Amino acid sequence: MSTLAQTMMTAARSADSGLAGPGELDRYPYTEAPGADRAGAPAWESADPELGRVGRRAAGSRGRGLHGQLVQQLGQMIVSGDLGADRPLVPEEIGQRFEVSRTVVRESLRVLEAKGLVSARPNVGTRVRPVSDWNLLDPDIIEWRAFGPQRDDQRRELSELRWTIEPLAARLAAGHGREEVQQRLGDMVEIMGHAMAQGDSLTFSRADAEFHSLLIQLAGNRMLEHLSGIVSAALQVSGGPVTGCDRPNDASLAHHARIVDALAAADGAAAEAAMRQLLTVHPEVERVVPAPREH
Repeated sequence: MSTLAQTMMTAARSADSGLAGPGELDRYPYTEAPGADRAGAPAWESADPELGRVGRRAAGSRGRGLHGQLVQQLGQMIVSGDLGADRPLVPEEIGQRFEVSRTVVRESLRVLEAKGLVSARPNVGTRVRPVSDWNLLDPDIIEWRAFGPQRDDQRRELSELRWTIEPLAARLAAGHGREEVQQRLGDMVEIMGHAMAQGDSLTFSRADAEFHSLLIQLAGNRMLEHLSGIVSAALQVSGGPVTGCDRPNDASLAHHARIVDALAAADGAAAEAAMRQLLTVHPEVERVVPAPREH
């Protein structure tokens, strides 16, 4: 096993770094909604009783500290529909429900606003926005949808989007002779092989995500590169097979290797075909996307 493979397999077992820490405070205060709106305030006590105090939910939560955990919790509640569109979110009530400071609440709402989940207006307060306003390409929202009532739609949409992005990226990548990136892709395949042999699905998935991210970067298209985070999020979403990359198996590993070989040969058609075959390893995907094209 290479040194890179050993390093990555060790790192895969460490804790996730999560979101960046809190930034500046909101550009305006999150004022409470007028008294008439308070009647429509969220019934926090109706939420899952296991949610409890945010501070006790460190395990499995993305982000650092209370701020990241509250973002995760509120985001899940909004995406799941527990907090419906146009519902007012009062900082004091959120702080009391989750036993966090007003500053933590403000920073969390600020992050959710950047994702399009809530809007804050002076003298009006913070309200949940409709689905049409959400940034559905945000990796966090992708994850929250994947574990909520919209999980079937989310998985289907991710499959369709990947079929649009990745075969094209593979074809374009074959025209770029960046040997160091191609070597890195080969390293990822090696790591995936070692991880599969050891039954280490976590390392396999980490190397798999790195492989697809590097491939999109190698395509040399900055707009496609901007979408690499979506592909990574799709690969890291669990809950059932979306593509052949979800579970370690010989077929998916072989298709990854074929892509690397096609890139080394500068064969764009072969790289595209191998990617399409990789994305149809599972029969569930074949009902969503067209069959691979003949070349």
